[in-house]
Amino acid sequence: MKILQINFLLRVGNFGHSFFFESLLNEIKNAIHSVTWPPGSDRFILFPEKKKNGVVPIKENCTLYLADQGWLLGHRVKVASRLRPGPMDAVKTMPDGRLFAFEWETGNISSSHRALNKIGIGLLDGTLIGGILILPSRNMYQFLTDRIGNYAEIEPYFPIWQNLSIKEGVLAVIEIEHDDISTEVPPIKKGTNGRALR
Repeated sequence: MKILQINFLLRVGNFGHSFFFESLLNEIKNAIHSVTWPPGSDRFILFPEKKKNGVVPIKENCTLYLADQGWLLGHRVKVASRLRPGPMDAVKTMPDGRLFAFEWETGNISSSHRALNKIGIGLLDGTLIGGILILPSRNMYQFLTDRIGNYAEIEPYFPIWQNLSIKEGVLAVIEIEHDDISTEVPPIKKGTNGRALR
């Protein structure tokens, strides 16, 4: 799978330029690059029919790689006194005890907003030292589950998070895309997210 761009909405203080952060970022990049389709391939090739491919299995392949690198999967992070958000897809604990969060979008654009808000609140209250959200490109989006959150759709809202007032931390969005398309590969099976097929 390809990484098209990494957009740092926030990169404040020493952490974003530290060895620990560069190590985390490399693990995330490697996790993304490790996602392949079909099984046994060394590339990520999508079946080119609109709304045909699921997204949950794609995320699972990536998070399993992170788990092998010591990340905790499905970890619930308590951010803000009145907020009880759902679990993060993956987190890793830093030497000072703060967490770095990883989210891979499998919901709609509202879910993308919630993911960035959750990371943003964690940065404001000091629970998180950073977080990264993974979103498909507009080109990739057309072949995935209907109305999945995507980079182009949320990009106009980036100034909201770029203006968070923090002393230290990282907030980034990574845009991903398939390596190729082919009718010779099977569609990616859709998982379930609540009652919706994802």
